[in-house]
Amino acid sequence: MTRLAFICLLVSATAAHAAEVPAQIPLWPNGAPGVTNRDAKEIVLPLSGPNDVPRIRGIHNPSITPFLPPADKATGAAMVIAPGGGHTILAIEHEGYEVARYLNSVGVAAFVLKYRLAREPDSHYKVDVDALADAQRSIRLIRSRAAEWRVNPKRVGIMGFSAGGELAFLASTQFDRDNSRAADPIDRLSSRPDFQALIYPGGPLRFQKVLNDTPPAFLLCADNDQGPALNVSGIYSALKAAGVPAEVHIFASGGHGFGIKEKPGPNVIHTTWYVRLRDWMADRGLLTPGSNGE
Repeated sequence: MTRLAFICLLVSATAAHAAEVPAQIPLWPNGAPGVTNRDAKEIVLPLSGPNDVPRIRGIHNPSITPFLPPADKATGAAMVIAPGGGHTILAIEHEGYEVARYLNSVGVAAFVLKYRLAREPDSHYKVDVDALADAQRSIRLIRSRAAEWRVNPKRVGIMGFSAGGELAFLASTQFDRDNSRAADPIDRLSSRPDFQALIYPGGPLRFQKVLNDTPPAFLLCADNDQGPALNVSGIYSALKAAGVPAEVHIFASGGHGFGIKEKPGPNVIHTTWYVRLRDWMADRGLLTPGSNGE
């Protein structure tokens, strides 16, 4: 084999490995509360053009897909990732798996959440009931298996994009404050995230739900993304009024839905926003092994 052929083979193998997706883990092995069509399979939507992104819908068996950093790189921090999609689909790759891979590169265990979709055709689910329950269960499940996944149970956060940002905000403000009597031992664990990252969060957010035990927040969007820009401004004001630490980045432009893509757009926000997230996590002590990020 020539040297050039070997290099091409190595590059191809590396790219294939990078695209691998670990097996997903059901949040409720015996079925999620309120689900009647447990045997339904999720739907992978066909790509409609060269600029389209991988999307799925039909989530009736909510799950997390764990992406774990190498043992020698693990910081103990963990992040639930809620992709966006208007609660009709999940933009599973550029707001899910690619984000998880980046977080692994800085030592963070990442768990891509497939949550029930309240606004897809014929859905009977609700954002603040079923999707919220999925987010809460994901945090508890990670804490229940923290030792196995090399995670510090006091450093489990949640991040979301667009509609997933709405869900992450709900999980950060509407967690159970006393669940010690739950029948399932997993549900007795706290569902309160230790930190939150909201990336161009959508939805009608309830700023009055922010209390002084709301977790510290990282907020980011583009100014020309009007709804999320207003949400970020409102969330930041509510956090400051409650005395909750926060960091905000509102870029002049960049639009909506950029996530992390193999071929990012030309705007500076598309290639730098996740570096700002890393810096915030480092500043909070979340990337220092043994720290609780307080």
